[in-house]
Amino acid sequence: QVQLVESGGGVVQAGGSLRLSCAASGRTLSVWAKGWFRQAPGKEREFVASIDATGGNTAYADSVRGRFTISRDNVKNTVYLQMNSLKPEDTAVYYCAADPRNRVGYRPLQYDYWGRGTQVTVSS
Repeated sequence: QVQLVESGGGVVQAGGSLRLSCAASGRTLSVWAKGWFRQAPGKEREFVASIDATGGNTAYADSVRGRFTISRDNVKNTVYLQMNSLKPEDTAVYYCAADPRNRVGYRPLQYDYWGRGTQVTVSS
């Protein structure tokens, strides 16, 4: 049984910061790639960031590059998303996902496992 549980969401003013966490359990998740996606009301789920098993390869959406940083701690089986300089357009439910084939990528379909999401609200 694979479980991904996100935490760290909340309400923050524009320009502020939040750090999201995704705790993973079950199977050999430490060798899987992980991704963060987000979905705003009335919009499709969109890619935010991805990281491979070792943390040596990452990818970011253009809209967050330079403001967000993805990282992981394989001892703790946890992936993080540090979000700085937040904007109202970053408001969304943020989801963590896992790819057993260890591919850094932006396509939702490549990720087999998903968490239930954590709400991030950025006020102007």
